[in-house]
Amino acid sequence: MILFLAARPVTSPPVRPAPRRARRRTPSRRRARFRSLLRPLAPYRRIFAAPGTRAFTAANLLARLPMGMLSVSAVLMIAGSRGSYALAGAVTATGLAATALAGPWTARLVDRHGQARIAVPATALAVLGSLALLLCVHYGAPDWTLFACYAATATTPNTGGLSRARWAHLFRDDPAARHTANSFEQAADELCFLLGPVLATLLCTTLAPEAGTAVAAALLMTGVLLFAAQRRTEPPVAPVPAAGRTRSPLRLPGLPPLLATFLATGAVFGSLEVVTIAFADRHGLRSAAGALLALQAAGSCAAGLVYGLRRQPGRARHRFPVCTVAMAALMLLPLLAATAGGPATLAAALLLAGMATAPTMVTGMGLVQSLTPPGQLNEGMTLAVTALLGGIAAGSAGGGWAVDHLGGAGAAYGVPAAAAALAAAVALLAARRRPACPPAPVS
Repeated sequence: MILFLAARPVTSPPVRPAPRRARRRTPSRRRARFRSLLRPLAPYRRIFAAPGTRAFTAANLLARLPMGMLSVSAVLMIAGSRGSYALAGAVTATGLAATALAGPWTARLVDRHGQARIAVPATALAVLGSLALLLCVHYGAPDWTLFACYAATATTPNTGGLSRARWAHLFRDDPAARHTANSFEQAADELCFLLGPVLATLLCTTLAPEAGTAVAAALLMTGVLLFAAQRRTEPPVAPVPAAGRTRSPLRLPGLPPLLATFLATGAVFGSLEVVTIAFADRHGLRSAAGALLALQAAGSCAAGLVYGLRRQPGRARHRFPVCTVAMAALMLLPLLAATAGGPATLAAALLLAGMATAPTMVTGMGLVQSLTPPGQLNEGMTLAVTALLGGIAAGSAGGGWAVDHLGGAGAAYGVPAAAAALAAAVALLAARRRPACPPAPVS
């Protein structure tokens, strides 16, 4: 028996493989995967890592949102009560022209005395002008009072320029970071022009014609107060020269033709706004006018953010004419869509047309910063905005006239197309003439 048991082979039970445990993604792996997704946005993460940048940017966005609201609200409010787009365009053109004249003086005061000391009282005066316009329209005051009240808003500070001056001071030794910051600021401008018209149209058509102006004035005052409170990122005050007078940036080599290009580009924006509002109104889509304008701003905002992700090759003064030519070519699309298509076709054309405006503005603002001394940076950038506002004023008046006299809003889209062609022509002519003194390096 014992021998039998000893001779019997010993079989061990089958070994079953242990069940495989499901891999759990550890927090470190999730964090690494999230970082890999955000890696393309590293340039923007880097500039916002600087202390205080997020706070002043958030406040400035609130102060900048009325940029896309005030003129649209004024056009809707005046055209709705007086029944004339020509009058509405002329009133907004007067206010923008007054701002173009007063803006450089306000910016010079900012350079001399600081952002906080000048921006707050200047904004308070502008807000009073907007509220006076609202009351004159509501109570049926004579037409001349509308021009006077809107001209009183000329003290509105260049909120975008104030923010760009802070970036230029923080990254004065980092051209790549300045390029990214300028791209973000242009995208922020377009975002305000994307949301502003939609909000203004919604308020003016659903609540009251005066609601858009009232809300825009409140946002402007609140945003400037919050922005002025961020003192640690405020650029230092420029020292007063011994002679007591500084050379105007208008006399700097290369800047006048650049400002002429900004003037023509502003005419594109001003005419496009008035003509698009009229086009929507003539097609029974007045409440969708803000959405149509927002599409153009959306295309520009997306292009601006992508443009700032990497440092662009070559010099900015060589890229600028290329950008203006692209803008002129794409601005033909709204003209073709409005004359041969309908609102849906126009919406797609406006989206595509906006994709060339942000690179043009980013490159142009970079050139302005490279040509302007640090102590006059606010004044130099305000001159660029002044040229834009002057162009917007002329474009608003020209667009309103074209709507009333050229047989409809479709043909009136020839005004922004012509203005874009003029901007490209000026940029190409200026590119052949090199400035007398070489500009500072710019990304």
